[in-house]
Amino acid sequence: MAEINEAAGPAIGLLLRPDVGLLLITGLSLGVSFAATAIAGLVGLPLGAMLALYPVPGRRALVLLANALLGLPPVVVGPALYLLLSRSGPLGGLGLLFTPAAMIAAQALLALPIVTALGHCTYAALWRRYGDDFLALGLTRLQAMPHLLRISRDESLTAILAGFGRSISEVGAILMVGGNVAGYTRTMMTAITLETSRVTWPTRWPSVLC
Repeated sequence: MAEINEAAGPAIGLLLRPDVGLLLITGLSLGVSFAATAIAGLVGLPLGAMLALYPVPGRRALVLLANALLGLPPVVVGPALYLLLSRSGPLGGLGLLFTPAAMIAAQALLALPIVTALGHCTYAALWRRYGDDFLALGLTRLQAMPHLLRISRDESLTAILAGFGRSISEVGAILMVGGNVAGYTRTMMTAITLETSRVTWPTRWPSVLC
């Protein structure tokens, strides 16, 4: 209890009187997450709608893939993106490794399957309900897509919020491609990871754990 009280005081003080470092970390975290979520939404929602409306070959496999990637682990995205962006990688010439852009890419890749899968479920249900009506009115599937997006505003917002939650809580992948550079790529999650890693573990465990 004493340790909790000792840590709570400085934490509350930072919230009441935030310093420049905390503001920079918070701003970067929100900026990266918002950008990644925007990319995931702009790509994932239309992709989910296309999978719901168009009977393209392999659509079922693509839908299954999107749902399977809902639990895409950061330990897969992080190393893969690191290899792509490293100096010897195919995209190394862009110089994006250890930059906020690389962090945005990592978070967008993790949020994209969530937005796509949730969007597809929504648009598939709406197309089953209104698809014949749209076609009877002479609209093509492409012309009907904006109407479906407008009808499902709340559901689309839910998918985007789910993607945002996945983005802002990410640690492993952005730590690998961002480097946790102070004042440049350090976010709230990576800063928390850094601080907790500095905790000195007790040399003797309580007997209840033995």
